[in-house]
Amino acid sequence: MVWRDRITVDPLVCHGKACIKGTRVMVSVILDNLADGVSRDEILASYPSLVDADIDAAVHYAAELARERLVTLVPGAG
Repeated sequence: MVWRDRITVDPLVCHGKACIKGTRVMVSVILDNLADGVSRDEILASYPSLVDADIDAAVHYAAELARERLVTLVPGAG
């Protein structure tokens, strides 16, 4: 899984928060849903622009951040 292929930041979209490419669905929304026990199927039903790989990318992105390393996303890349 290469999460960078699915996640982007753009200062003009969602105030520059990390989002799934081609959507306005913020990574934090996916992670909040998972943390609240919402199933993957429910998330996909609630956000029809997402696919299962987008949820995987959000989890991988969070794992990268949890390693306490600097994670750079280039605004507008992708």
